[in-house]
Amino acid sequence: MSGRLTLEELAALMKKAGITVDPTEPASRPHSAFDEYGLDSPGLLGIVGEPENRRGRALPTHADRCKTPGEFLDLVNHSLMTGA
Repeated sequence: MSGRLTLEELAALMKKAGITVDPTEPASRPHSAFDEYGLDSPGLLGIVGEPENRRGRALPTHADRCKTPGEFLDLVNHSLMTGA
């Protein structure tokens, strides 16, 4: 995982959660809801855990309530860059 979480990395995390997504799809529709991709709350919890485990730093407690890939990427990348 690079310094920032990319759409490609998010697509790979979604695949680990059982959802296969072409990374260009969320790029062209960043405000589409995760549930439109078939990702439910438990799946999003799994996705939240990966950046936390790889960085050794917890994400904000509301990261699992993000509704869209764009919202999630913004939150995660802001958190990773600021340490917040």
